[in-house]
Amino acid sequence: MKVAALMMVAAVSITGCSSTGSAASPLIPAKSIQLTTTTSVSLSTLATAAVVVAAIYFVYDPLAPNWEIEESRLNDDTYRFSLKMKRYHTGGAGESIQILKRRASKIQYEQGFSGYQILEYTEGIESQTIGARRMAEGTIKLVQRQQADSFLQNERY
Repeated sequence: MKVAALMMVAAVSITGCSSTGSAASPLIPAKSIQLTTTTSVSLSTLATAAVVVAAIYFVYDPLAPNWEIEESRLNDDTYRFSLKMKRYHTGGAGESIQILKRRASKIQYEQGFSGYQILEYTEGIESQTIGARRMAEGTIKLVQRQQADSFLQNERY
């Protein structure tokens, strides 16, 4: 979806910058915006800058979360998480364990359990054609607090 929109913007901008020698008017008029008495910016420069900014936004997407998380329920009290980091990022490489713990705490609270145990956790890098992505996987088990037995506390060995 993003690639199609990017291609469409690029095609429109290239069409606006080309000339076929006909009498048809160009897509972007040859006018400029006067910023100060000595400085002006042409509309074609503004259009080119807008296309570059749009391309950077579609590829980088600064508002997207750094990690994608897939959650699967193995049984009533066990969950498996698979996390993948976005390809282009400016940080957040060490956040995967925090995200797993945050999601585990939320599930624990929603399900009414008193705690959770991390049964398995791995991190690594997954090589792909476009570029490597950081990934993490983990399994948690929700647990109830064990009831204290005052008689067992006083028992001698």
